[in-house]
Amino acid sequence: MKEKLYQLLPDFLQGLLISLFNYLAYKDRYGANYKKYRTLFWENRSLSLEDLKKKQEESFNKFLSQSIENSKFYNHYPSVKLENIRLLPILNKEDLRKDINQVYTISKKEGIVSKTGGTTGKSLQVLFTKDNMQERFAMLDDFRARFGYELGKKTAWFSGKNLLTPADIKKERFWKTDIFYKVRYYSTFHIKEDYLKHYVEDLIKFSPEFLVGFPSSILEIAKFGLKNNYDFPKDTVKAIFPTAETITQEMREVIGKFFKTKLVDQYASSEGAPFIFECNNGNLHLELQSGVFEVLDDENNPTQSGRLIVTSFTTEGTPLIRYDIGDSIGLEDGKKYCNCGNNNPLVKHILGRIDDYIYSPENGKINLGNISNTLKDTEGIVKFQAIQNSLDALEILVIIDENVYSKKIEDVFLKNWKDRLGDNMTIKLTYLKDIPVEKSGKFRMVKNHIKDLIDNS
Repeated sequence: MKEKLYQLLPDFLQGLLISLFNYLAYKDRYGANYKKYRTLFWENRSLSLEDLKKKQEESFNKFLSQSIENSKFYNHYPSVKLENIRLLPILNKEDLRKDINQVYTISKKEGIVSKTGGTTGKSLQVLFTKDNMQERFAMLDDFRARFGYELGKKTAWFSGKNLLTPADIKKERFWKTDIFYKVRYYSTFHIKEDYLKHYVEDLIKFSPEFLVGFPSSILEIAKFGLKNNYDFPKDTVKAIFPTAETITQEMREVIGKFFKTKLVDQYASSEGAPFIFECNNGNLHLELQSGVFEVLDDENNPTQSGRLIVTSFTTEGTPLIRYDIGDSIGLEDGKKYCNCGNNNPLVKHILGRIDDYIYSPENGKINLGNISNTLKDTEGIVKFQAIQNSLDALEILVIIDENVYSKKIEDVFLKNWKDRLGDNMTIKLTYLKDIPVEKSGKFRMVKNHIKDLIDNS
């Protein structure tokens, strides 16, 4: 009913409804304890690593104790110290989904619902306490404030919100504006060649101080702007905060060049994973105040680069204890030091979704970073998506700029793939005018449909 009413309203009233929706949501996010947490995280910015570890240990003890007491799922867990966390079992996503009602410590009426679908398409609802939600936003805003951001500053947002109507498409208006909070929401479902001109020109006209959202969408806009010689006004955008997707080097270079600013990376999740933040020096830091990070190999032994297992202190409504979140990261050498003032441990790289890889029987798993690098020494490839449905074949959907792309470039692109996959896999290139995004509004560079085959190969 609400959606039907929204569709019938004129654009201005739709904007007011969005403002009202945000106002109600922000009442929970920016409630009574938000300022307390903002002050706390500001005061703790320069804590020594030793003090950060002490706070982490205190928070872990409290969080585990509360989870054992309040969650039916965890009430048989032993009360262990942080140094013995490996005595606790690892919780995977399917277990969490299957037993979610036993995991909850609060009812849906008491909590704030966060929905996550992920790459499997299976829905999952986690519940946050209002206090935890305020703590998470305080931590996130403390990070963004280091680059000048505060709620109410003019922001362009690219997320999975589907707010457009047929009338908007007809008028080539691919955004909705929250006038009160100065946020313009750009659709990530209409990022295609025919419409990109309108995105670029409206962004120049809107002149946001910050961009937030899916970097794959922002990348396409930046590519179009550079290709068509648009000059984005210098010193307009202070920072770009990508979300929900793994950042590639191409994204940093192309987006930074067009918008004349830098991407500042972060890591979290809809389920409530602890945070990883990028500092002014461009280094990634674990945020020990938000949780425990374990990096494990396939045998569940600690390693420098591997799957990420998290225990998140801000998930009291749906406790996450040793949760296999499905992502992987690489830790920096413990001896490396960053002089930014943040003494949290360093992360070498966020490798992203474990599912985002192509498998070669000859060479093993090819990760997202290596896949994005298949564009090396090529021109005219606007976008591609790699789809694996069998062990011996790969289909790559490709959008090209016909004025630049050539048979020679195709040969280079294929060679780059064969360098990574070996000579035994069949590679099929399928040229399209458009590659649709997911229902969430995200674009997936890789779709791996053979995980079961890999596990059994």
